[in-house]
Amino acid sequence: MKRNRARAGGLAALLAALVLALLPLPQDPPAAAAEPAGSAVTLRGTKGPHDDFSGLEVTVHQTENLRAQGLRITWKGGKPTQGTATDYLQIMQCWGDDPAGPKREQCQYGASRIGPGNGNYGSFIAQRLIPVGSDPLETQYDEPIPYPGVPGQTTDPFVPFTPVSGPATTSLNDWTYFNPGDTNEEAFARTQVDGTGEAAFNLQTTREAPHLGCGDPVGTGAAAHGRKCWLVVVPRGSHEPDGSAGNNGRPHTSPLSTTHWNQRIVFPLGFLPVGDPCPTDKAERRTSGSELVTDAITSWQASLCSGGTTRFTFTQRGEELTRSGLLAPTSTSPGLGFTVEPVGEGGKTGFVHAPVAVSALTVGFYWEADRMGLVKDLRLNPRLLAKLLTASYPYDVRELTDKAPAPDHLKGNPESIVKDPEFLKLNPEFERTPQSVMNYPGGILLSAERSDVVRVVWKYLSGDKDARAFLEGTPDPWGMKVNSYFKDLALATAGTDEFPKADPTLTELTDATGEKHLAYGLLDRSPYASDMHDVARWVRRGTNGSKDDAVLDPLSGDLKLVTADVLPGARRAYGLTDAASAARYQLQVAALPNADGTYVLPTTAAMLAAVDQAGRSPVPGVLAPDPAGARKTAYPLTVIAYAVASTGLPADARKDYARVMRYAAGPGQKQGVAPGELPLGYAPMPPKLKAQAAVAADRLERGAPPAPGTTTGGPATAPGPGGGDPDPDGAGSGGTTGGGSATGSGTGGGGDPGTGSGDGSGSGSGGTGTGTPSSAPPGGPSAGASGAGGGAGGSAGPQLAATTGTTPSELLGPIRWALLGVLAAGGAAAVAGPALLGFAGRRATPADPPRTGIRNLKSD
Repeated sequence: MKRNRARAGGLAALLAALVLALLPLPQDPPAAAAEPAGSAVTLRGTKGPHDDFSGLEVTVHQTENLRAQGLRITWKGGKPTQGTATDYLQIMQCWGDDPAGPKREQCQYGASRIGPGNGNYGSFIAQRLIPVGSDPLETQYDEPIPYPGVPGQTTDPFVPFTPVSGPATTSLNDWTYFNPGDTNEEAFARTQVDGTGEAAFNLQTTREAPHLGCGDPVGTGAAAHGRKCWLVVVPRGSHEPDGSAGNNGRPHTSPLSTTHWNQRIVFPLGFLPVGDPCPTDKAERRTSGSELVTDAITSWQASLCSGGTTRFTFTQRGEELTRSGLLAPTSTSPGLGFTVEPVGEGGKTGFVHAPVAVSALTVGFYWEADRMGLVKDLRLNPRLLAKLLTASYPYDVRELTDKAPAPDHLKGNPESIVKDPEFLKLNPEFERTPQSVMNYPGGILLSAERSDVVRVVWKYLSGDKDARAFLEGTPDPWGMKVNSYFKDLALATAGTDEFPKADPTLTELTDATGEKHLAYGLLDRSPYASDMHDVARWVRRGTNGSKDDAVLDPLSGDLKLVTADVLPGARRAYGLTDAASAARYQLQVAALPNADGTYVLPTTAAMLAAVDQAGRSPVPGVLAPDPAGARKTAYPLTVIAYAVASTGLPADARKDYARVMRYAAGPGQKQGVAPGELPLGYAPMPPKLKAQAAVAADRLERGAPPAPGTTTGGPATAPGPGGGDPDPDGAGSGGTTGGGSATGSGTGGGGDPGTGSGDGSGSGSGGTGTGTPSSAPPGGPSAGASGAGGGAGGSAGPQLAATTGTTPSELLGPIRWALLGVLAAGGAAAVAGPALLGFAGRRATPADPPRTGIRNLKSD
């Protein structure tokens, strides 16, 4: 059977994303907590009967306010790991209500892919098996047990797993509760030659691992807290429990064996409660929009709930769909949307835009390189990104063999990024320590969501002359050329909001007899993630989720595509994600060059520098990402998210949504891990953005003016009562009645923008608009009762069509690339491909599936 280097996951992530429903946010109760460093705990090992770990110090860098995230663990004073044989740590997550710590039956362990027949690791170090007679101190699991299904036969005992609720497992490979695809155990954490080590452990809550119950709510209301859990570290030396060195100098026994278990180091873990913190009898206000705000609003939601009479729910969805919903609302539409690009143009649509979050796009990575260990520094330039996004390395499309060489359209290109002279020039450590062509992170992980932030990435590439030329077909200085299936997509100019998977190449696999055949394509070898959070989660696992390995299905007798094993020391993945998700999962991030050629990381200072240099959007006061214009210390992929609502909403809805804006720009900008704070990965907004958000909230709460006419102008930093948002330079945008200002001018709106002027006393004449009065703003509802989601009842005013244009109705982008793969597999790509590939100028669809702020991480 031909086997291919692959990783867990696949197209199922995309399909699962299409069925998510509106759910309340995870519970983040209002409570004070320290910064991550404030809850760090350091514990020492002990001296055992054969191995001495008393010099080992292990630090868990956060032990409170935990959620599904990466958990940084470091250690020092250990003995250097010897190959795959001795001196390493084993780490597992456990439940247990005993304050002294968990029992070994309560730990999620024993499903790792390393073990017998898989590498040179000890046979049972990743299992729950306790061979009879292997441990002199073992008294509980020391007798043979009946062999399942074979009367009269016995086998070695094992430590069963007992869940927080339900029966214990009944066999060694009982995957009722966890399995090799979803376990988070770390079976082999290496110690470096200087005695130090580092790991980012993938914590799971009760949502991802209900059998552990971590974060299950205990208590109610403000006093609720999450069920505590445990992190157990078992240091391993060079001896078996009986004092021997094991076969070939390699211990083979399980960390759950009594002698090893007795040397465990136990850390308590405090989890945030998972669930809806708001009473269900509170009125619901629906919000929706950009993934950039998901982590932030998840943190803020409980504080907002505790401070008012409403509860806020959030649905994650593409920004274009969010804007469409605001412009053409129904009775159940969310009344508050989060977006990057503004709603409407020129302030004519009666919406306020409040900045609420500063974040960034990043290339997050987890890369265990041969003879280099964990890679921590990486540089990528726009042309290298263009190569990755267009699958221009042959190994991104298929594993190369004698029977499956590089496709004709990729011949002459470096097989993978680690063989690209441009990459090696930027990252000389890889030149000093050459890597095998296969020891690269696989195809770059990309989100299936169509989004404004995707446009920012393409804008970054099109603003760089080298990347733009490459996308248009000019080879790089070493002769590498763009994948021809992407060349005609006009990626450098189309302004697309998706990452296409356009290469239809198929690679055929056969069984040992050569009689059974199965093919994989780009969507199998480099599948989409459901969103940027999913990208970060997969990257943290060290895999891009590929399925390009064929095995025989025992039920059907046919071949099926599966993942190949990903072993410790060979975990490699990178992906485009947001800075908050990268921080949450403890990913390393690549430095990218700005317009000055300065390589910059997405630090708080670098993001705020980019905010100062941001461009202007068609709506006055709303800043636009300008990746090609970022200079000096500015990070080029910095993005500002805005909360947007109509001034035509009912008064109670406007008041509630204004409170969201004020909280987001006020207490919500304090950075930390406590509920209500701004999660790591965001940059606290500068004063000018906070002030703008406050002005927007005030204007929203005031609502639209009752009728067109002359109004009294306000200060230059505030909008006229009929207008749009404040302009940084003092020009405000008006609605139908443009307001003058003491120091600037207002612009009329409603129909065609009019002009207004003000004198020193602050009085001014209203603009002359030709549209419908702004008391029923374009895209806003007529006066009526509040809808279920905070949107208003009634119908849109007659000016709606003139404002919003035609309703777009295109297919979801990534579905088209999935369809392309299906057609290719059926032999129809040659006919259907050109029709599927053309998308320049295509609009987003209001049928894009919504996603919620709660993510089910067990979908893999």
